[in-house]
Amino acid sequence: MNARKTTPASTAGSAPESPPATPATLRDQIDRALIALLQANARESTADLARKLGVARTTVVARLARLEAEGLIAGYTVRLGGEAVERGVQAFVGITVQPRAGREVVKLLSRLPELRQLASVSGEFDYMATLRADSTARLDALLDEIGDIEGVIKTHTSVLLALRVDRSA
Repeated sequence: MNARKTTPASTAGSAPESPPATPATLRDQIDRALIALLQANARESTADLARKLGVARTTVVARLARLEAEGLIAGYTVRLGGEAVERGVQAFVGITVQPRAGREVVKLLSRLPELRQLASVSGEFDYMATLRADSTARLDALLDEIGDIEGVIKTHTSVLLALRVDRSA
């Protein structure tokens, strides 16, 4: 751990000692440990986080505010586990679009509540979508909706059978 102890006064209102934090380079070990604790349990209280980090609660509050302001922490979420995850069906969908149709296709895809992720990719497809549907019937309907979007040339779907490693937390 860093030998220099950071106090709330040194993190709030003063000029930063180093460039703004990025996902690749956090300011110090306390930031990295704080992020790791939040990834394990985003509902952890600031008092518990402070106790685990060995710093004052106000230090945790100030660091969270800074990390949020810098965009390193974009939000807090709920991950479904156990039965809730197993009830639905998840699929990865490669999507190829017509030239210059991408912006409108992305706009229409983003309106689908079952869309979990959408990434532009290199290779055979222009986009890779992750969908989670309540049933295979709903997934089938979603794939029809995606295929009907103006500008979509083709899709290729792979249904997730089992998640072997999950480091998304």
